[in-house]
Amino acid sequence: MTIEGVYPDPALFGHDPWWLVLGKALAIFVFLVLTPLLTILAERKVMAWMQMRVGPNRVGPRGMLQSLADGIKLALKEGIVPKGVDKPIYILAPVIAAVPAFMAFAVIPFGPAVSIFGHYTPLQLTDLPVAVLYVLAATSIGVYGIVLAGWASGSTYPLLGGLRSTAQVISYEIAMALSFAAVFLDAGTMSTSGIVAAQEHTWYVFLLLPSFLIYVTSMVGETNRAPFDLPEAEGELVGGFHTEYSSLSFAMFMLAEYVNMVTVSALATTLFLGGWHAPFPLSLWDGANSGWWPVLWFTLKVWGFLFVFVWLRATLPRLRYDQFMGLGWKILIPISLVWVMIVATVRAFRNEGYDARTIALVVAGLVVALVVVVLLWKRLRPGRVRAAEKPVEPRGRAELSPETLEPFDPMAGGYPVPPMPGQTLPAFRRTPVSVTGAHSTGSTQENSDD
Repeated sequence: MTIEGVYPDPALFGHDPWWLVLGKALAIFVFLVLTPLLTILAERKVMAWMQMRVGPNRVGPRGMLQSLADGIKLALKEGIVPKGVDKPIYILAPVIAAVPAFMAFAVIPFGPAVSIFGHYTPLQLTDLPVAVLYVLAATSIGVYGIVLAGWASGSTYPLLGGLRSTAQVISYEIAMALSFAAVFLDAGTMSTSGIVAAQEHTWYVFLLLPSFLIYVTSMVGETNRAPFDLPEAEGELVGGFHTEYSSLSFAMFMLAEYVNMVTVSALATTLFLGGWHAPFPLSLWDGANSGWWPVLWFTLKVWGFLFVFVWLRATLPRLRYDQFMGLGWKILIPISLVWVMIVATVRAFRNEGYDARTIALVVAGLVVALVVVVLLWKRLRPGRVRAAEKPVEPRGRAELSPETLEPFDPMAGGYPVPPMPGQTLPAFRRTPVSVTGAHSTGSTQENSDD
């Protein structure tokens, strides 16, 4: 039996009356619908402040109703279905992208057990012995909406955006799952309420710092946010996978993106920032972690992560695709494997009776985190390093060596293409130009090559 302020047992979930379950589900739905509206407004305001602009200031007092006005405008627009699309999949794709983001929030704990109209119940819709794996599975389904939207649109650029998203999510979900593995090993459970209970004294952001850094990087890539918004790179793909969508269908894709941001932020709060536990100075107060106060601490932590999303978008440029894939496969995944082995070793020593967990994890975590930062710095700055190390090659035709540079025909495919590395344009001579007029022929002058 649960009492107020005590961590609930996952086996005790599912015994609430139907009206209480319905109320919890409705509260989560309202929270996930209102938070994106506030996030979009805050994003536009914060980015304007960072970039010394005004931002939205017309609709409502100081522009506070701008997000609501944009939503109404999208809803009133004409929904255009292009000719040649696979209509059933085209219509279902936005739903497939949005629904899993709401489903994942079912196992996120907002607070401890409290009394609601005489019923003691945890501030959590439900819990599972493998709750975090459920979140990972639910968020993984959302990418099918993006892939199917690109495929069903019957256009080239949306298809390219869908393919990019497939490779992106697969790459970064592996690193994300490995960061979860370290938490599971130390907490000894996959239940979200159990993981929060394991952080009562020390948050995992301190004990498992490399896992936290890897997860934060992966969650930005998982949500297709800048600087990892490659599936919808406007400069290359027009608008990405949702190019052929309009009206409410387009709004659902935007809703799915922002709800996913809230979901991954709530999961980061649950796994690494103590969940609904109060931060340090406030935790000294006896009532900080009981009653309804934990809901406030949880919400503030989630908004802290949402601010990081906005901060990254306002400051960092988009990565090249090779940089992005190399970051996931060559840095995050190998370091995650090494870190999981370190955590497993420390856990094995704990099982044998050696209690040096905190010192070992903090020291090893700082070392691995330093390695991650150094590798990220080198990986994200390859162009500047290569430019400093690579000697400047002469560009004159007379100094090009045929042994080192492979000539090619830029018009072989019927249209001009630029040379690839290791290739050079063939020599050419300017066409003689008449100097006597448009309708007369005269002496011509040979122009020498530059």
